[in-house]
Amino acid sequence: MLRSVDRILCEDTRVTSRLLTQFGINRPLEPYHDHNADRVRPGVIEALRRGEILALVSDAGTPLLSDPGYKLVREAVAVGLPVTAAPGASAAVTALILSGLPPNNFFFGGFLPPRSGARRHVLERWRAIETTLIFYEGPTRLAASLADMADVLGDREAAIARELTKRHEEVRRGRLRQLVDDYAAAGVPRGELVIVVGPPNPNPGDIAEDLDARLLALLDRHSLRDAVALAVAATGLARRVVYERALALHGSGET
Repeated sequence: MLRSVDRILCEDTRVTSRLLTQFGINRPLEPYHDHNADRVRPGVIEALRRGEILALVSDAGTPLLSDPGYKLVREAVAVGLPVTAAPGASAAVTALILSGLPPNNFFFGGFLPPRSGARRHVLERWRAIETTLIFYEGPTRLAASLADMADVLGDREAAIARELTKRHEEVRRGRLRQLVDDYAAAGVPRGELVIVVGPPNPNPGDIAEDLDARLLALLDRHSLRDAVALAVAATGLARRVVYERALALHGSGET
């Protein structure tokens, strides 16, 4: 696709030129980023009106997802110009896949505010959302952001994905407070980071009620041993907890 365009708009011409060189593509490059977008955008729209074919690429990840370009696409659509996209890697979706956290629905929050007070205010708005949360964060603010998340959201399951799809890719998983301690001990990490936070922790009473219902259904069709194994696999609860509850239900005759 890039071979067929007239010009390529990019965040950093040095980064994009290395990509083009690797694939033997020789097209004119022009910078388009947060600092010059308002000035450059009118000329880009006029070029598109004249029939030029332009491409917008980002330094990493998917354009428009916490990268420049949203206003350009919006203005092009508003004046009836055709816009298409070539699907590519997205750090947010890749991190969600690798996190092991529920992916059936999720909320992408982009970059959180740099200051703790503003960050906590934003997190408060999303605290009650019963879905997986995804954020981008820089290495120097990671520890502070994780601490604010643990305080505001509670000690939820989470994963930190670093340098995705690159040579030093790493994913750390655990509870938020555990991850705070881990990164406090390890120091500031290198590279780009994605924070994936699981849904709100269920009420302990709800867990017990759900476990009982699941066990009763399983005990009706399986042996005690098999029912326990299946319940452990489905819930992730400790085998001892599940076995003791199954034994109580089995012995009480509730099956």
